[in-house]
Amino acid sequence: MKKKKNRLPEFKTLKEEAEFWDTHSFADFWDELEDVDIVVELEKPRDETIVLRVQKQVKDNLDKFARSLGLNLSTLARMWLMEKLQENLRKVKI
Repeated sequence: MKKKKNRLPEFKTLKEEAEFWDTHSFADFWDELEDVDIVVELEKPRDETIVLRVQKQVKDNLDKFARSLGLNLSTLARMWLMEKLQENLRKVKI
């Protein structure tokens, strides 16, 4: 049996591959794609809580911005807090 020639190009970068898939359909290459196993790690349950008091306007703006991203207020606040903490830990090398 003769092997089909792969019509998918060899990508040098993820950006190049992303640009290719922006203009092509997976359906056109279905027979050339491989199944992959995806492992999802579940988030560990949170066991600590902090209370953070902010002005109403700050909370309202944070909530509006979070919702515009499809997030809830506490998720966005937690993400920003973790990002800022990581950034500062790298600076002081703790």
